[in-house]
Amino acid sequence: MKKTNELTIRVYYEDTDCGNVVYYANYLRYMERGRTELLRDLGVELSAYHDRGLAFAVAEANVKYKRSARYNDVLTVTTSVKEVTPATMTFNTEVSRGETLLACGEIKTACVNLASGRPARLPTEIVEALKTAVVNTSNTFPPAPASSL
Repeated sequence: MKKTNELTIRVYYEDTDCGNVVYYANYLRYMERGRTELLRDLGVELSAYHDRGLAFAVAEANVKYKRSARYNDVLTVTTSVKEVTPATMTFNTEVSRGETLLACGEIKTACVNLASGRPARLPTEIVEALKTAVVNTSNTFPPAPASSL
């Protein structure tokens, strides 16, 4: 089973700021597209869960920006599953231009009941699909040093 998704995205003028570089928030959009396509590869179609009263909201987003993408660049968005809990899914994503890493992110999404707005357990079939795809990585985001306070 394929454990990562690689999505190719071309940078359009609408993606850039006045300096002709990709506006920082657009990397989050690219990462969402990567998550959606990875889930689709694993047989998870998010729209089907909306019909069942569930949504998947971003609970945490941590992005490190390394280099800038520019208008007309062709980017590769590589997404993998880092962790699955009973109510959350955490994904690692890298956005690259060729061999150059531009940004990397760790995004945690939570399952939410649409009627109540409260957290909900992930459906069993999602947990099972994602657990088969968890990639053991060295973690792009190491834990913060222990506080001396």
